[in-house]
Amino acid sequence: MPHTPASPSPQSRRTLPRNLPLLGTLALSVAAAAVLTACGKPEAGAHGGPGGPGGAAGPTPVGVLTLQPQRVELNTELAGRTVAYQLAEVRPQVNGLVKTRAFTEGSDVKAGQLLYQIDPASYQAALDNAKAAQSKAEANLTTARLKAGRYDELAGIDAVSKQLRDDAQAALKQAQADVEAARAAVRSAQIDLDRTRVSAPIAGRIGRSAVTPGALVTANQAAAMASVQQLDPIYVDVTQTSAELLRLQRQLADGTLQRDASGQARVKLLLEDGSSYPLEGKLQFSELQVDPTSGSVTLRAVFPNPKRQLLPGMYVRAQVQTGVQAQALLAPQGAVSRDARGNATALVLGKDGKVQARQLQTSTVVNGQWVVNSGLAAGDQLIVDGLQRLRPGMPAQGVPADAASAPAAASAAAR
Repeated sequence: MPHTPASPSPQSRRTLPRNLPLLGTLALSVAAAAVLTACGKPEAGAHGGPGGPGGAAGPTPVGVLTLQPQRVELNTELAGRTVAYQLAEVRPQVNGLVKTRAFTEGSDVKAGQLLYQIDPASYQAALDNAKAAQSKAEANLTTARLKAGRYDELAGIDAVSKQLRDDAQAALKQAQADVEAARAAVRSAQIDLDRTRVSAPIAGRIGRSAVTPGALVTANQAAAMASVQQLDPIYVDVTQTSAELLRLQRQLADGTLQRDASGQARVKLLLEDGSSYPLEGKLQFSELQVDPTSGSVTLRAVFPNPKRQLLPGMYVRAQVQTGVQAQALLAPQGAVSRDARGNATALVLGKDGKVQARQLQTSTVVNGQWVVNSGLAAGDQLIVDGLQRLRPGMPAQGVPADAASAPAAASAAAR
């Protein structure tokens, strides 16, 4: 006989939860939402998935700079020192006591201006003595000339012997020689007297005095009494390696570099505090031999110095114009990095829209940009912005970078 389940008693019906219909409704809603979500979610690899075209990230936007040949002036920065255009050390040429000093230390003096006066008394006396000797010699010459004339007349009529006439002629010539010697002694004494006035040999600025009035000085002494330097114009001596000099000569010979119209290399100066000297100089000459200890060649430039801003011995950095490159390619410094071997590299956006790595050869820096000798060509799109998220072979989308701000953007990206 089949078993019939017993009906719940009235007491058990009273213990069932009263919110059973509400819980059922909520469970059905949650299940329906899960089904709808599963139906709407695409499979992996479909158009909406991360591996499909619809979910893949597009090409990375990067700032590019299209390279174009430019005419640039190439400069080489070299360290050097300023040197006086002319330097004269003042030394006495006679012995004596210094009576007066006739200049102000640190002032400008003219050529021939009196600097020191040495006591001239003894030299004046020597001059007077020489003049007296000259007068005596001239008097003897007069007597010898008259005597020689009379003997010539007498010898013509055989009144005196020819021997006496010859002796008179010889005495005349000796008297003439004595006069010449006396005159030379006078000139010598006058020169010594003039040298008691110590004058400036050149025009320029005089330094401190090494002697004071009352000091004893001697002729041609080792210690200078003072020094006079011509400061306008002024020299700047810099050194350059012989290897670099040979490289520049080859580039000038094959036409890679060209001289400007004047044919002279212009030079600019950076002072010790980093400021620029306002006036431009010119390269005057280069030394004819190489220093064997340093392997360098000395170059000399001349600069105008009207305000005496440059003083001898100052350390400066000279920017020497080495030539003009008519078809130069410039790459911002921030866009060029170094690999593990120290080679210069840069990233370029290829025609296929992918990032390419290039190895470069650079020579010098012009206005914050490298001059590229090889590795890049005209028309290449050099990546200057967004470098930190790129790898060779990645797709990228080039966005033109402002040429004026490209160096700064590349430097910031590199950092």
